Amino acid sequence: MDKLNTTPFFQGSEIEAYKIFGAHPGRDGVTFRVWAPHAKRIEVVGAFNDWGADPIPMVKDDQGIWSVTVENARPGDGYKYRVTQATGDVVDKADPYAFYSEKRPNTASVVADLSFDGWTDQEWMKTRTKGYDKPVNIYEMHVGSWKRDEDMGPNDFMHYSQIVDDLIAHCREYHFSHVEVMPLSEFPFDGSWGYQSTGYFSSTSRYGTNRDLMEFVNKLHDAGIGVIMDFVPVHFVKDNFALARFDGTPLYEYSKDSDAHSQWDTYNFDLWKEEVRSFLMSAANFWLDVYHMDGLRFDAIANAIFWHGDKRNGVNEGACDFMKRLNFIINKRWEGRVMLIAEDSSDFPNVTKPTLDGGLGFDYKWDLGWMNDTLSYLKKDPIYRQWHHNDITFSMAYFYSEKFILPLSHDEVVHGKATIVDKMWGSYEDKFAQARALYTYMYTHPGKKLNFMGNEIGMMREWDESRGCDWFLDEYPMHQGFEKFFADLGDIYGEDSAFWYGYDPMNFQWIDADNASQNLFSYMRKSAEKTYVILLNFSTNSVRQRFGVPFRGKFTEVLNTQWAKYNGSLDTDTPQTAWSVKVPLNHQPFLFEVTVPALGACIFEADTPAPKPEPEAAPAKKADAKAKKEAKA
Repeated sequence: MDKLNTTPFFQGSEIEAYKIFGAHPGRDGVTFRVWAPHAKRIEVVGAFNDWGADPIPMVKDDQGIWSVTVENARPGDGYKYRVTQATGDVVDKADPYAFYSEKRPNTASVVADLSFDGWTDQEWMKTRTKGYDKPVNIYEMHVGSWKRDEDMGPNDFMHYSQIVDDLIAHCREYHFSHVEVMPLSEFPFDGSWGYQSTGYFSSTSRYGTNRDLMEFVNKLHDAGIGVIMDFVPVHFVKDNFALARFDGTPLYEYSKDSDAHSQWDTYNFDLWKEEVRSFLMSAANFWLDVYHMDGLRFDAIANAIFWHGDKRNGVNEGACDFMKRLNFIINKRWEGRVMLIAEDSSDFPNVTKPTLDGGLGFDYKWDLGWMNDTLSYLKKDPIYRQWHHNDITFSMAYFYSEKFILPLSHDEVVHGKATIVDKMWGSYEDKFAQARALYTYMYTHPGKKLNFMGNEIGMMREWDESRGCDWFLDEYPMHQGFEKFFADLGDIYGEDSAFWYGYDPMNFQWIDADNASQNLFSYMRKSAEKTYVILLNFSTNSVRQRFGVPFRGKFTEVLNTQWAKYNGSLDTDTPQTAWSVKVPLNHQPFLFEVTVPALGACIFEADTPAPKPEPEAAPAKKADAKAKKEAKA
C-alpha cells in the first residue's frame, strides 16, 4: 500500500480509484482492495477457497483500506467480501469496485481482466468532439430488448456481438449519429432497466463479457457512430449484498435517514462525502477510459440539485459542488472531447454553463419542458389547440438559456403513457399524420435530437423490457411510409448546418408565431449558405396561405409530411415551388404563397442566387461618364 497514492481519494478528487480498489490480476495472483473503515474484520471468499472453507483474512491499514493478494485466484473466479460489520453482523458483500459480476439472480463479483488489444478507434478518439457544431442525432436503446428471438426465455438476452452489425446498419439507415445505451453497469432487477445499480464499475453480464462490450463500442466507432451511456450518480439499491450500510454504517448513503431514503425506495448517495465523490467520479471516468464511451447521460439530476428533487426543500449545495467538480475534472482529463448530459427536469439555472463561470458544467441538458408541452398539445383535439398555442411557441422563449437536447425518450413510451404515435389525437391515419408533423417540428427546432428505439418505426405497443421491438411492422404500408419519412427527415437534418447549428439566436426566426386560430406555425432556419422555411399545420383544414420572407427568390419544397410515399393524404410526391414577390408580410419585405396540408408540415429550401454585380467600367469610361453628368448639372 505504500506505493499507492490514496490522498486524492480521501480529498474527493480521484477519478481513477478503480486502479486502486477492486480485484486486480497480477503475476503473483489477484490483489483485492476495499474501503470499509468501520468493519471489524473482512475476509475474501470465492471459488479459490471454496467460498470461505479456508478463510483468507484481509489486512486493514490506518485509512480503513483492506487488502490481500490471493495467489491461486484467477480471472473468471467469483468472489465476495465477508464483512464483519461495526454492528457485529457478518454479511457477504459484492465488491463496490468489481469489474464484472455473476448473471442475476446470482450476486457474486467476478475477477476480470480488463486488458484489450483490439481497439482500432485511435483516430476516432483523437478527433471526436462534444458535437456543438455537428448534427447530433441520438438513438436511445435498451440493449436487452432491442432485438429478441421469439424462443428466448426470460433469462436470455442477445449478446453485443449478435446485434452490433444490425445496429450499425439501422443507425446508418435513419442517420443516427450516436447510440445512447441505457445503463450497462450491473443491476439486479430487469424492471429497473439499469437505473437501480449494484455495480458501478461492473459491466452487466446479461449481454456478454467485458471484452464483448469493448468490441461492441469499437465496431460502432469504426462505423462512425458515437456511444453514450446512462449513468446514475444520485441513488443506489438497498439490497443487502451491495453498497447499503457496507461496513455496518451508512458509508455511501447519507447518515440522516430522511436524506438517505429516496423516492424510488433506494438510497441516496451522500454527495457531500469526499470518498463517495471519488467513487462516483471514478465510476464516470471508468466508462470513458476503459470502454471508450463518448459521453455520459446523468440520470435524475434534479434529485441532486434539490433535496429529494423538490425545489421547496432547497438546493443541495454539496451535491451541486460535486457535479461541478466532476464535470470540471472529467473535461480536463478528456480535453473537452466527451459529452456530459444532464437529464434535469428542474428550472435550476446555468446547468450547461461552464463551471469557471459559475455553472454546473454540463454540456447539454434534456429539454423536458419542450417534450411535455409538445406532447400535451398534440394529444388535444385540434378544435381546442388554438387555446394552447403557447405550448408550441414557449420553448423558444427560454431555449437560449441552456444547450438543449430535445428528447422523446423511453420514459414517454411506458407505464400507460402510450407510444409517441399513439399519443396523437384522432384516427389511425390522423395519428401517423400528426406524428410525421411532430417529428418535422422536432428536427427543425433548434437543439440536438434524441429518440428512443421504436419511435422510428412508429411502434403502437408500449415498450416492454422483456420483448423486442416490433420489427414486423415494416410489413404494413402505414409503417413503411413512416419509416421512409423518418429516414428522409434524418437525412435532411444531417445535411445542412441550418438545422443543427442551433445555439446561435440568428439561426432561428419566427415568421408567424401567433396564428392560433388556424393552428399554424411558420419559421425559418438559417445558415451562412442556406435558408429554409418550415410550415406546420396542426389543424384538420388544408390551407392555401401567404408567408413573409426576407428576400426575392425561388422556394422549393424538400419535404411534405403528407406526400403519397409517406402514406400521407396527398396523391402525389411532386414538390411545390413558389417565387416570392415584393409585398410586405409578417414584418418581411417579400412573401410567397403555398399550400400546407391538414395535419401536415412542409420544409421549403430558398434558392436565392447572389445578385449579379454591375460590370466594372474602364477608368476612362468612368471619367467620361462623370464629366457628362457634371456638364448636365
